[in-house]
Amino acid sequence: MPLLMLVAGSVAVAGAARRTPVPAPLLLVAVGLAVSYLPGVPHYGLDPEVVLPLVLPPLLYKEGTESSYLDLRAQKRPVGLLSIGYVLFATFVVGWVAYLVVPGLPLPAALVLGAVVAPTDAVAAAAIARRVGLPSRITTILQGESLLNDATAITAYKVALAAAVGEGATWAGGIEEFLRAAVGGVVVGLVLMVPIHWLRTRLKEALLQNTLSLLIPFFAYAVAEQFHGSGVLAVVVVAVYLGHRAWEVDFATRLQEEAVWRMVAFLLESAVFALIGLQLPVVLRGIREYQGMDALWYAVVVFVVVVAARFVWVYPAAFLPRLLSRKIREREENPTWRAPIVTSWAAMRGVVSLAIAFSIPLTVHDGSPFPQRDLILLLTFATVIGTLVAQGLTLAPLIRLLKFPGRDQQAETLAEANAQAQASLAAESRLDELLSDDRNALPPPLADRLRRVLERRRNAVWERLGQANPVTGESVDDTYRRLSREMIGAEREVFVRLRDLRYIDDEMLRALLRRLDLEEAAVYRETA
Repeated sequence: MPLLMLVAGSVAVAGAARRTPVPAPLLLVAVGLAVSYLPGVPHYGLDPEVVLPLVLPPLLYKEGTESSYLDLRAQKRPVGLLSIGYVLFATFVVGWVAYLVVPGLPLPAALVLGAVVAPTDAVAAAAIARRVGLPSRITTILQGESLLNDATAITAYKVALAAAVGEGATWAGGIEEFLRAAVGGVVVGLVLMVPIHWLRTRLKEALLQNTLSLLIPFFAYAVAEQFHGSGVLAVVVVAVYLGHRAWEVDFATRLQEEAVWRMVAFLLESAVFALIGLQLPVVLRGIREYQGMDALWYAVVVFVVVVAARFVWVYPAAFLPRLLSRKIREREENPTWRAPIVTSWAAMRGVVSLAIAFSIPLTVHDGSPFPQRDLILLLTFATVIGTLVAQGLTLAPLIRLLKFPGRDQQAETLAEANAQAQASLAAESRLDELLSDDRNALPPPLADRLRRVLERRRNAVWERLGQANPVTGESVDDTYRRLSREMIGAEREVFVRLRDLRYIDDEMLRALLRRLDLEEAAVYRETA
């Protein structure tokens, strides 16, 4: 029942957020904070044994399949500098400042805190980027970073934790651990991606293909972890490859898969952000030994250092390579001073940081308590909430203040129209070739229908560039979509009435309604 209440409540809040200007992650966190102390609300502990292997892989898989391999490859340098370089930089900077500011906090434990708060969140980055309409290059960099940086942070955390609990970690051992996790995760992903894709293309039923799709992220994560590699990297490698080759599976699988994964991601994302807010009682329960103002001061310092370290890293990473390398200047466009500001500020933390923090053991090897574990949990929680609220709420106004150019919708529509025109010409040529063979003979009305479908598909995108209706204000494609739905709706009512009169049975009704549903979906996708 508590799990059902969590899912139902978070979905309701996420649905309500769609009617407000507040991004869903922020509203979910705020509501979670508000209800965490209401009487009768169950205790929702954030178990890292559940979040890391069961929640993180599907979310990363969904984001990975929707990302662009070609765009990520084009932005590999900034993505690498952020997902590896920045995470390690933030780990050391935050850890060192926490060591200096918090009395009695050993340096290894402080570095554990630094590794915990270093990675940005894939879900938050994608959700905010979509909501505020960031340019595609910045969106690609942020998504690529958040897909890969969890692996760096988890590895850095393991190395710092080994030193903190007394396992005698060394610099050489830490580098070896990092390379083993990174290389192992990538190798497992490379080994799995081709046979998994081969199996997907050989399965002929969409139901089986989508069942396999739901199992892939968990399988890739588990195999990589079994070989002591990064499960995160394995999932991302497989997801990006499958997304890049998605055109090779049949249309029914793609349609079904999109619907299934949108629902899965919506449920998981909603529950995850609600869980973040609901952790407040758990975090506050263990800090009674600290004075309120002291804890608040530590939280403010860590939050400020996390934000400042991002700017300190991003600006040199954006401009120094261009100054040092002529090839980079020739290959990449010159970033403006505004792009690093947005990239620096759009760095929210999320559930991965909290999950890693909750996995810190209660004791070290000699049986004594882990040094200031409860304070580390509080500082992590404060940083996550602070970045989600402060940066999430101000990112859109910041972009408007900087007059940052958004996506050029007209240019994108023009490119889409040109691509569709080329594809339609190829299809028309292929149709003429097929119809010239007597084995493919069709009555003229059916052949004309095929040509009309091609013509409609070719013209639909161009019509989006047309003028709005002077009476209704609708664009041409909006009017076409509305009229098509009205016609389909009229047909649907007739079918239902004939079923009620027992002229047709329910099985036939379902077949006729499915045909109309596919037609309506085609109309919507054709003009969307």
